[in-house]
Amino acid sequence: MNPLLGTPLPAFSLQDDQGHLVTAQDLQGRWTVLYAYPKDSTPGCTTEACDFRDNLARVQSLGAQVYGISRDSPKSHQTFIAKQGLPFHLLSDPECALLKPLGAFGKKIMYGKEIEGILRSTFLMDPKGVIRHVWPKVSVKGHVAEVIETLTKLQKN
Repeated sequence: MNPLLGTPLPAFSLQDDQGHLVTAQDLQGRWTVLYAYPKDSTPGCTTEACDFRDNLARVQSLGAQVYGISRDSPKSHQTFIAKQGLPFHLLSDPECALLKPLGAFGKKIMYGKEIEGILRSTFLMDPKGVIRHVWPKVSVKGHVAEVIETLTKLQKN
């Protein structure tokens, strides 16, 4: 079991794609899907973002909102959002202030080399800001469907 389950989202204050500060408290009041991804405009990250985009109406029909988070700058996020038509905000965490406490930054193997970077992960918080589900090693294909299925189940309980 993931140690984050049942705990509040760690306190943070990060800029979104518009340069506005977003805090953990700002995410409360609705279910929130926060997905951590390595880099704007890369193939896997674009596929994941577009899958959330294409299924956003289903997520919102369950009373949830979606945020992405990476180390990219707000300006990079703006370009990514405009190019892909993303209807949700992306948070900029260049210092890994939230990514590290969530366990979404660490060692991974890329092209046969060990590097430190963002570990593709997703976190589902309830309206009180408590983490209810964690996907620590996301495989992009089918992931958004899993998120919707889990969100539906959690809301029934």
